Amino acid sequence: MEHSEAQEFISYQPVIRTIGESLQVANDWYTYMNRRRSVREFSDRDVPDELINSIILTAGTAPSGAHKQPWTFCVVRDPSLKRKIREAAEHEERLSYNGRMSDEWLKDLAPLGTNANKPFLEQAPVLIVVFKRPYELEDDGSKHQNYYVSESVGIACGMLIAAVHQAGLVTLTHTPSPMNFLEKILNRPSNERAYLLMPLGYPAEDVMVPNIQRKSLDEICVRY
Repeated sequence: MEHSEAQEFISYQPVIRTIGESLQVANDWYTYMNRRRSVREFSDRDVPDELINSIILTAGTAPSGAHKQPWTFCVVRDPSLKRKIREAAEHEERLSYNGRMSDEWLKDLAPLGTNANKPFLEQAPVLIVVFKRPYELEDDGSKHQNYYVSESVGIACGMLIAAVHQAGLVTLTHTPSPMNFLEKILNRPSNERAYLLMPLGYPAEDVMVPNIQRKSLDEICVRY
């Protein structure tokens, strides 16, 4: 296989496990991840920056088109910014719940108990706002295209959620639509588009979550 002279290659060092060990690790990881839930009530317990940094670095290990890593993770702690984000998000949510969403959509949401009020955007000690970058801006103002941007950022967000759960924290994926207010409030550059808004912290004491059931293996897996 030919490699570009511009790219250095190093030997991959896999973790070698027996089949039994691999099965145990996989089953343990599934059991742990199956406990993950979207949580909307947060403790005021602080989350140290070192922990947030590690979680974001884990998300940054995700694969991406042409290894362009087309993501930016903005960590918001400032109470005034969180207040502005909540106000803007609830404005969009009220429009959605009162006209934008179809009756079928509202019916599907009803068992989860969600509505246009989003107090968690201020209660959570940290907001992570994920932006995707369709292109890069060079110093001279020229643009350099990124590839498979939504797919790449989606994978990174999945790894972020897994890292949050592994750290003993909770989050939820919030997507008020449209989300361009986040670009304005956080004064992001013109090549960034808001992708996901994630409150992050420790769960409130005695928090309740919907008793959801996930699809079985037969419902999500097809073998050929």
